[in-house]
Amino acid sequence: MAPRSGNGGVLERARLALILALALASACRHRALPQAFAIPGDTGHTLRVEVINTTGKAGLARSGARLLRSAGIDVVNYFSTGDRMLDSTRILVRRGNAATGERVRSVLKVGRIVVQPDSTRLVDVSVQLGADFAARAPLEFHP
Repeated sequence: MAPRSGNGGVLERARLALILALALASACRHRALPQAFAIPGDTGHTLRVEVINTTGKAGLARSGARLLRSAGIDVVNYFSTGDRMLDSTRILVRRGNAATGERVRSVLKVGRIVVQPDSTRLVDVSVQLGADFAARAPLEFHP
């Protein structure tokens, strides 16, 4: 018959208790992982926005769209137009009130809010980016 392992069990029980305590301590530790981007509609009504680059500077509409999306605003369309160039950014509220435009303005840090209802558009806000947005520091985004 093989000899019994251990020398009385006291050390083995202490070792098992220590392993169990470490396992419980690591399982009970709560780590909140940071969320990379806000999810549109996660905290209420989803704000639908279109971004229009009026400056002629390439890529500005995309930068504005990324900035708004990182704040949880749903950008449904972005494009550039060469019809007329604006010196300052205009935030046109198509549905809702000035508070809707203020939410967009707080993200962009520029722009004048104009309430201009238009039920034919499928967006809540139209953002016309002007030269004041283009003059800002370059925006850093992860690809």
